[in-house]
Amino acid sequence: MRKLVYYVAVSLDGYIAGPNGEFDFYPMCDDMSSWIGETYPESIPTHVRELVGMPTDTPNRTWDTVVMGRGAYEPALAEGVVSPYDHLKQYVFSRTLAPVDHPRVDIVDTDPVELIRNLKAQEGLDIWLCGGSNLAGQLIGEIDRLIFKSYPVLAGAGLPALSGSFAPTQFTATRRREFGNGAQVTWFDRA
Repeated sequence: MRKLVYYVAVSLDGYIAGPNGEFDFYPMCDDMSSWIGETYPESIPTHVRELVGMPTDTPNRTWDTVVMGRGAYEPALAEGVVSPYDHLKQYVFSRTLAPVDHPRVDIVDTDPVELIRNLKAQEGLDIWLCGGSNLAGQLIGEIDRLIFKSYPVLAGAGLPALSGSFAPTQFTATRRREFGNGAQVTWFDRA
């Protein structure tokens, strides 16, 4: 059975983005950038790959599907990119976006839990939950693994890693890696 993996950058105070969706305040470094490209190449948007020296056709290693909220999708759409992760099947949860005419992108306005359960039952690689506080909060019961890229920065305000109902859910740290910029990536599996 496929797993739903919430792989996301997070500040020390638990924010995945600033109040207006900013995410450029996370300090990057060469060793972390290289590691991301080697370990999770599918997390690099297709239209950005050549700019960072990655072949556009780099194979997926971990995920073949990405789910995201409107806020995670809109930065690419604002640049005229309808399919930011063209190497993945993309589901964008939104009640306000119009459908797009692209075979790799579905705009979904139904229950995310039901869709995730259906996707988990299908054959394939795991499913990447790319972001959206609200979407992550709705899917808390379906998240099998967290991969938090924790950066040594305080945001002070913004979008929390999860928002929604109070639903304590226990996870166990299974691995951790540090980088030259002081960031840590920690893997947590559902307890």
